[in-house]
Amino acid sequence: MDRRQFLVVGSTAAVMGVGGCLDNSGGNGPGNAGGNGNVTVDADDTGGYGPEPETVPEERSIDTGAYQTQTFDGVEVPLAPIDDVFYWYQRQEARMADARGSDQYQSERVAGSVLSSAPPYTPDNDPVVDWSEDERIVTYCGCPHNLSGLRAAALIDDGYEEVYALDEGFREWRDRGYPLEGSDVDDKQTTYQIEGQSTADAGKMVMLEQVDADRLEAAPIGDDGSYSLQLHYSGALDTQFSVKAPDYTVEGSLEELTNNAVSADFEA
Repeated sequence: MDRRQFLVVGSTAAVMGVGGCLDNSGGNGPGNAGGNGNVTVDADDTGGYGPEPETVPEERSIDTGAYQTQTFDGVEVPLAPIDDVFYWYQRQEARMADARGSDQYQSERVAGSVLSSAPPYTPDNDPVVDWSEDERIVTYCGCPHNLSGLRAAALIDDGYEEVYALDEGFREWRDRGYPLEGSDVDDKQTTYQIEGQSTADAGKMVMLEQVDADRLEAAPIGDDGSYSLQLHYSGALDTQFSVKAPDYTVEGSLEELTNNAVSADFEA
C-alpha cells in the first residue's frame, strides 16, 4: 500500500518583482490525523477528503449565500473563506480539488486533495468526473483564486451543484500550518511577480506556464490593460516560462520576465 506523510508546516517567502525585491472517488476521508504533527493517509483512498482529525469541530451553520462571488468565463463562482473551508475539511464535509499544474501538485498540496487542473489543462483522467454532482467541492490554487475560479466555473457549468473556490488561496492555507502533503513541503519558496500589459478585454486571463514542467499561474487583465502574475517557486532564475495573453505569447527566463515589463513587444 502506497502511504504518504502529510506535513504541517509554516511558510516564509520573499517577494521578487520588476526591478528586484518587493520586500479519487470514494467515501468520507480515511486515515488518522496526529494533532498538529505528521499524519499518514492511504494514498489511493482519500477521494479529495482530508485525514480524519483527532477532534471534530462542533456543527455550526454557514450562510454560503452571503459569500462574495467572482465571474469566470461567464459563470459566477462563490468564494469560500478559509475558516469555513477548514471547518468543512476537518469534518470531512468537502472534497478538495487542486486547480494548479501537476508539478505544483506533486510538490506540495492540501493533504488528501486531488489534481483537477483549470481548463484548458484539466487532465483526461480527472478524478472529479467520478464524483456525484451534489457533492460539496472546494477548488484551490495559489494566485489566490484565478485558476481555482476557472476550474470551479467549469464544474458549475457541468452541473455540479455546490462548488466553491478557496478565497484566500493555497498560500494562506500553507501559512496557517494546515495539513499538507507532497515531495517538497519543506522547501523555502520565493514569490516572483511578473508585470505586463495587454490590449485584450478586461477580465480576460493571462496564463503563466513553465516550459519544461507542468506549473501554472494565472491573472486577470485589469481595466487599464495591466496584469500581475505571481509565481511561488524554489527553482533557478534561468528557468524558462511562457506568458500567454489573449493577444500574444512570449517566452523568457524567470529573471528576464521579472525584470522587464511584459507586452507583445517583449524580447528575451
